[in-house]
Amino acid sequence: WVSKPFTLVTIINNLRSHKNMYIVSEPVLNDFEKTLMLRVYESLKIFLLEDDIDFSRMNKEIILYNNFLKILDVYGLDLEPTSLNKIWYYMKRDYAGYGKLDVLLKDPMIEDISCDGADVPVYLYHRKYTNIETNVIFEEEELNNAILKLAQVSGKSISTGYPILNARLPDGSRLEATLGREVTTRGGTITIRKFREEPFTPIDLIKYGTFNTEVMAYLWIAVENHKNIIIVGETAAGKTTVLNAISLFIPSESKVITIEDTRELTLYHKNWIPATIRETFMGQEAADIDMYELLRSALRQRPEFLLVGEIRGKESYTLFQAMSTGHTTFSTMHAGSIQTAVNRLLSEPINVPLMMLSSLDIMIIEVLRHVGKKRVRRTETVSEFVGINAASGDISTREVYKWNPVHDSIEKSGASSVLDSIMHNRGWDKERINKELEDRKALLQYLLDNDINDYRDVTSIIRRYYEDREEIMNLVREGKVLLSEQHGSL
Repeated sequence: WVSKPFTLVTIINNLRSHKNMYIVSEPVLNDFEKTLMLRVYESLKIFLLEDDIDFSRMNKEIILYNNFLKILDVYGLDLEPTSLNKIWYYMKRDYAGYGKLDVLLKDPMIEDISCDGADVPVYLYHRKYTNIETNVIFEEEELNNAILKLAQVSGKSISTGYPILNARLPDGSRLEATLGREVTTRGGTITIRKFREEPFTPIDLIKYGTFNTEVMAYLWIAVENHKNIIIVGETAAGKTTVLNAISLFIPSESKVITIEDTRELTLYHKNWIPATIRETFMGQEAADIDMYELLRSALRQRPEFLLVGEIRGKESYTLFQAMSTGHTTFSTMHAGSIQTAVNRLLSEPINVPLMMLSSLDIMIIEVLRHVGKKRVRRTETVSEFVGINAASGDISTREVYKWNPVHDSIEKSGASSVLDSIMHNRGWDKERINKELEDRKALLQYLLDNDINDYRDVTSIIRRYYEDREEIMNLVREGKVLLSEQHGSL
């Protein structure tokens, strides 16, 4: 159930095509209920216009329900509870929600929603079943109205004059849409990338096999010791998910600034400034503020950690300038391999100088792969940038961890210069760095074994670890780490 008792979602397998299908079941209206609902809809529009209601200042559902009852009273109707609840469900769905898309946006298992045109099924990216067809279909006029409503609730505009929309829904989800057949010949399109309020944690990524405890412990030490990291991968490989997860290792009192075009990162840090770009339309007085401007502004605020959602243009040069002047930076970029990523960074339009590129410490490659019948996200390689090759003049990298597809496991493939530099800077010997790794592995394994994966709980335990490592590790070894009922305390 997505909304009990009104909305049921079922995933079935077609025995002929061997394909899964996502079936949305909603209340069925009889002829009387359909006719009444249409009349109520028309009356409701008049009531809302006459009262000049500002939904932004009041509770939508309360306003709608009170007006719904008022309309029924005007008609002199005393509906049976079943009919009343069914009609109210559709009113709430269409006026306070997102119409036919409402169920899909409420399902926590869905990552992406794609409507490719009129009279064709909506497709989803499901966390368990990946790409899957639904029984949700829009007629052309209905689709255009849905697009106009999405534009309205996101505070943007779309028209036949400019039929492309890039916006953010009130819940933070990313929206891309086209209107009519101006640029997409099958009719309007909608693509929604849902915002996850509860971010994946390092424990989640270990549980799903994207990382193991050893690699995550290595990244933990790297983050704590201000190493620069870029996560690379193709579309939907999980780059931002990894970026958000490793950011939970940032010490709690550090000043953090995140810069994104659409808000996706969620940190449990008080000393955190989340920044997003601003896009304006013709005729608006406000000016555009892009990633480059936000990055320049962020550097003047002296952040200890600077997280940029994705680098793709002139802001990349500024990001590497920040790295080379001592700012710790994490980011993501589109590429399929380390060499492709390096080539992109050195070429137009990014043009990062080779000397600046050597400021990068770690590059992680995220991929989508098939393991058995499942399509899964895996960390293909973790590599380190070790300087410039004197003979060739190229950047030198060293692979430290590599995914083994035969055994579906991540294996160590080389020595770490990052750990060597941390040992040198901290005055540690080999025994100490190994203990640091083993302690973190043990703590991560404990959290995994005890199913402690809420981002607030994980962040709180990491914070406590920074405050008193010996106490926490003693409790872990004794199996006594307990979380209170409230998030954020031990």
